[in-house]
Amino acid sequence: MKNRALLPLYILIFLQFICPVEAAAQGGKLDIDPKATTEKFNTLLYYMNRMYVDSVDSEALVEAAIVGMLEELDPHSVYIPEEDLKAADEPLNGNFEGVGIRFNIMKDTIMVVSTISGGPSERLGIMAGDRIVVVDDEVVAGTGVTNKDVMRLLKGPKGTQVDVGIKRGREKELITFEIIRDKIPIFSIDASYMVDNETGYIKVNRFSKETMNELHEALDKLNEAGMQDLILDLQGNGGGMLSAAIAMGDEFLSDDRLIVYTDGRAFPREDRNAGRKGRFEKGRLVVLVDGSSASASEIVSGAVQDWDRALIVGRRSFGKGLVQRPVRLPDGSAVRLTVQQYFTPSGRCIQKPYQEGHDAYRREKYERFESGELTSLDSLDLPDSLRYSTLINGRTVYGGGGILPDVFVPLDTTLNSDYFRDMLRKGLFNRYVLQYVDKRRNKLERDHPVRAAFIQNYTLEQEFIDGFIAMGEEDDVPFIEEDWATSEEAIVLRLKALMARSLFDSPAFYEVLNPINPIYRRGIDVLRDGTYGEHGLED
Repeated sequence: MKNRALLPLYILIFLQFICPVEAAAQGGKLDIDPKATTEKFNTLLYYMNRMYVDSVDSEALVEAAIVGMLEELDPHSVYIPEEDLKAADEPLNGNFEGVGIRFNIMKDTIMVVSTISGGPSERLGIMAGDRIVVVDDEVVAGTGVTNKDVMRLLKGPKGTQVDVGIKRGREKELITFEIIRDKIPIFSIDASYMVDNETGYIKVNRFSKETMNELHEALDKLNEAGMQDLILDLQGNGGGMLSAAIAMGDEFLSDDRLIVYTDGRAFPREDRNAGRKGRFEKGRLVVLVDGSSASASEIVSGAVQDWDRALIVGRRSFGKGLVQRPVRLPDGSAVRLTVQQYFTPSGRCIQKPYQEGHDAYRREKYERFESGELTSLDSLDLPDSLRYSTLINGRTVYGGGGILPDVFVPLDTTLNSDYFRDMLRKGLFNRYVLQYVDKRRNKLERDHPVRAAFIQNYTLEQEFIDGFIAMGEEDDVPFIEEDWATSEEAIVLRLKALMARSLFDSPAFYEVLNPINPIYRRGIDVLRDGTYGEHGLED
């Protein structure tokens, strides 16, 4: 590795800052003398500052050394500077502090895409389509404002005030709002709805402190609607809090069944079992996963698979089976240090190999495509040493690198084309729909007051589609008739889904777009075509 020459320095720094903290926390003894290593390191810094040929930024050197040393351990032990720590924790905490809007920068102006439910902007009456042109007497329209600028201006501690001037529709005068910042929820559940009279659907995007409150609300709503079967969508869910994953597993597993256990050199094995009455312990369960489903998503998937409680549908998950513990450093920064591995109830560790270094670890997801794994599981080498059995029916499952689905769904590229990818890459879908809805919002809301009717029946007008094609040509994406024929269904549905989100809510986006997702479609099919029962699960 490129940093191997500095490894002794890395170790000294790490021992100086972290080992005393860990030793004190555990009441254990260190294998080295912390006083000696501290003196050695301080002596080195002294001579570097006094004698090195150029000036030395000792603080920057220490930070670079810590980062480099952690790279020698595993891909998930990371250093977080003090100034980045709060932002890094926000997705796990389930909230941040600010004004509560989703925005895009369009034509050098901050446009409100939507307000966040329960946030201060919604309470004051700020609306989708509003343009923020003044913040605290500072003009922010036509000034080259960036996403970072918006965060700096609008985020802030709860209870502080920010004044914004908003241009709304054809109003000639700016509308001024005095916004008192508040805690803003970061939602874990993107969508929950009934697919049909018996099948519920829930999409979870992360595991945070608020995930279970949202899940309970979604399950209660679906149960009241008559749900008998559930599709739990964990595609793209990169994980989060271990405690949230355990609590979610408890919703689906009965009695005191093992959900996951963790083990590490300095921490003894700890079993986490189901213990509460869950809201969906009975009824058929299908879990959707893909190559971006990681960590907490794999804990839930592995638990319900091992207990033959659910059918896993999709493609092999990411393969992260390491548990990190936050360790605060004296200057307010922190390290998330890997301290344990986790294992599914059957004993599987699903962490994929990382011994070849970080670059190889990151390339692995591309190698899945190159090897053909995304189109056929036959390309996978699955030795007997990675073979396990489920705990009720004895079905074969595998460890050593992600959760393998019970029902494999190959990557479908039939709707892809260069034209479609170019329009996505340039952000033209979002930009066009925002502009279109902004100019016609009042009429669209009058014509389509019922959410369900819009989702089921609305068809894009040809004028709308022609305008989208024209925007692409203006932005150097020429229309290609052959590509349009290939991708028309995907393009039209994505445009409609974005319209639904702009006019109604974020879940409407998934209700419109999900039907062209092959993993979603297969998840529904396995409940209808007998596949669920064929795998030995209760049908």
